[in-house]
Amino acid sequence: MLRRILTAAVLIPIVVVLIWWGPGPLVVAAAIAVVLLAEHEFFKLGNRMGLPGYPLWTMLCTVGVMYTQWVQGMQVMHGAGDMEIIRNAAGTLGTPELVLCIFLFGAALIAVLSRQALSDILPAVAISSAALVFVAFPFSYLLKIFEIPNTGRKWALFTLTLVWAGDMLAYFVGKSFGHVRMAPALSPKKTWEGAAANLAASLIVAIFFAKWIGIDGFSLFLIAGLANMAGQLGDLLESGYKRGAGAKDSADLLPGHGGMLDRIDSLILAAPVVWWAILWLQPVLT
Repeated sequence: MLRRILTAAVLIPIVVVLIWWGPGPLVVAAAIAVVLLAEHEFFKLGNRMGLPGYPLWTMLCTVGVMYTQWVQGMQVMHGAGDMEIIRNAAGTLGTPELVLCIFLFGAALIAVLSRQALSDILPAVAISSAALVFVAFPFSYLLKIFEIPNTGRKWALFTLTLVWAGDMLAYFVGKSFGHVRMAPALSPKKTWEGAAANLAASLIVAIFFAKWIGIDGFSLFLIAGLANMAGQLGDLLESGYKRGAGAKDSADLLPGHGGMLDRIDSLILAAPVVWWAILWLQPVLT
């Protein structure tokens, strides 16, 4: 527990300073580094399960997804319509959808032209696609959130904080008072008491952020609740990856927390929920 607390005490201020004061390109570079580390751990879990992949190609396409999501986020939030985004794509490096298509054809070429065993082609394509679709693409929505005019940095910190607060309170409540197992096969230590504390912590975060962001508390309550449930789903999904691979943690990179994939598993699914909830509630928020 001490290592867990010390690691959080070091990393959280660094992330907060980067999000609040860091220039956009530096934030993008840091986000790319985080997701590449997470994908590296994801591929290691796949190898433990006998699922070889195309890590280099997948990570190259991941950089493209992250960059184009950031650029598209700027275009969407600063007034460009859908057709204008498509028209402007030639001036950047395309759109996330284009990068996904490039990944698709590249993976197909690697599968057909490489000398790997035929029995490895389907697992390799599957684990590579999963790394891009279940890790990189949803996580990249954090960069779109970051580009919301005037309040993007606040929204990004809100997204991170609701995940951090939920994880921390769930850990302590579950450890002290948890009795009813939530998903024994996926994560034996997770309890419904911890899950309830996780949700409560995120809602409390919404109370504190509502006035700072400048929106009504009900809307932020709704966003926090939806994002929290998505985050808990992401946590359970990553636990399924680890249990299937026979691993306790995705890596030992962060003392007390495991690997980078362990650290961002909730954020991966929470980020796109926050982004789309903001867009759906935009008439209310303005």
